[in-house]
Amino acid sequence: MLALLDAAALMLVAGAPWVSPAAAGGNTLQSPENVEVHIIDDTFTLKWSRSDDSVGNVTFSAEYQMSGMDNWINLPGCQSITGTRCDFSSDELDVFEQVTLRIRAEKGNETSPWQEVESFVPFQKAQIGPPKVHLEAEDKAIVISILPPGTKESLMWAMDSSSFKYRLVIWTNSSGADKRIETVYPRSKIYKLSPETTYCLQVKAYLRVPRKNGMYSPVYCISTTVESKLPPPENLKVDSKKSICSLKWDTADENTTFQVQWLHAYLKKIPGNHSDKWKTIPGCETLETTQCVFPPNVFPKGIYFFRVQASKGNSTSRWSEEKEFYIDTQTVVLPPVIRMKSINGSLNVYIGAPKENKSVNPNYPLTYEAHLWKNTSNAQIKTIQTKTDFIIPNVEPRTVYCIKARALIEDEKWNTSSVFSEIVCEETKPETIPVKWLIAGICIALFCTPCVFYSLKGLLRCINYVVPPSRKPPPCIQEYLSEHSLKNLLLLASEEQTERCFIIERVNPLPPTEEETNQMDEDHKKYNSQTSRDSGNYSNEDENSGSSTSGELQQAIV
Repeated sequence: MLALLDAAALMLVAGAPWVSPAAAGGNTLQSPENVEVHIIDDTFTLKWSRSDDSVGNVTFSAEYQMSGMDNWINLPGCQSITGTRCDFSSDELDVFEQVTLRIRAEKGNETSPWQEVESFVPFQKAQIGPPKVHLEAEDKAIVISILPPGTKESLMWAMDSSSFKYRLVIWTNSSGADKRIETVYPRSKIYKLSPETTYCLQVKAYLRVPRKNGMYSPVYCISTTVESKLPPPENLKVDSKKSICSLKWDTADENTTFQVQWLHAYLKKIPGNHSDKWKTIPGCETLETTQCVFPPNVFPKGIYFFRVQASKGNSTSRWSEEKEFYIDTQTVVLPPVIRMKSINGSLNVYIGAPKENKSVNPNYPLTYEAHLWKNTSNAQIKTIQTKTDFIIPNVEPRTVYCIKARALIEDEKWNTSSVFSEIVCEETKPETIPVKWLIAGICIALFCTPCVFYSLKGLLRCINYVVPPSRKPPPCIQEYLSEHSLKNLLLLASEEQTERCFIIERVNPLPPTEEETNQMDEDHKKYNSQTSRDSGNYSNEDENSGSSTSGELQQAIV
């Protein structure tokens, strides 16, 4: 019986259906790890890694949600992916709206929990890819044409394609050293190269607003051609004075004619070949001189490029290096006016712009490059100043210093300078006592001298206290005082003695006359009958009782 029950139980267990852990509410699949989003131009890529490589037949699916949406939508290009990356580039996504992505693993009816990616704005996350480059060789230059990153239908850079700026790095293929970096337009020329030389270069695009740096293109290499027999004009310079503009250049050949062309600067920012947009300046089609003079009103205000080509017989040179010119400003910046003054161990420098420079556009403020040196030395000190007045401290006394300066305009659209001004020299003053030390000396004299006097007086009192002086009066007084007369000063008024005094007239060497004798007798009687008394009240206050005694001191003079 027991054996029969065991057999029945075995049959029940063997016949029971299998229930997967997922169906029972558990998950055996793990979510993807290390999920990242990469955006280059208009290419959107989602990358991740498997959590468990031992599990086979696993696929991955992703969903997205735009800002303000409540539901999740299948991400195009990222459904049932067997690998670990997918391309979800699609016109359905707004590159300026916030997006949230999530992804999970799937195997049959079994799924892993969602792995959510942090929200992002595609335009902010996007990187600028490498531009496309096309090169054309000349004898001493390379013409470069650049197409902006992305495609013609690019949604990411549709509003910024004309705002791209391009940085180029070029070097000789033989050395790879001495790399040169330039900022170029979508179509530009790279000048000052050697003929029959191979050059390699790379280009990258960047935006200033918003600040984004792109990726460098692949390396492109090209060789320059054989040098032309007739060289192009060089050193183009535009002068503008009052109502006349002139374009000047240098040439190495005589008996040469020239033609001058111009182009709107804004065309330089538009990708493509604009060689057919260049126009000849009226009156400068066939010139035998090395300058083209034209009134500014020929051109509306704006920015232009000029170029010159030389012709000699049947030979024609290549076009010269292009010169940028601002019609609404003056290209000629006149030298500044300088004044220098020596003050208390320093030099005060004042720089003023000539009145003619007032026509310079105020949007391009002037800075000044000043060179200072001793008149006895050739060593110069260079300084760049934005102020029109500044101080050069710590100069040597009784020394002649000289200075010269020039005006600079440096801007992304402008880079020019004036010639140096006239040299101005000034001799520094002899070394003097600084005002602060002079004030300190006066204060010491005014305030400290009484202090010294009273200090000495206090010291003398201390000495007198330790060694008291004699109580006796000086000898000149003591000889007229006797011990008896000193005692009389202490007698009471009733005990005082009265002494008679006689007045003796001076002795006349001649015997007196009778009249004088009579007069003397009368005076003698008069003085003999008079007495003089000097009385006063004196008090001697007793400190203990507070009472006082007084007496009257009298003296008669007979």
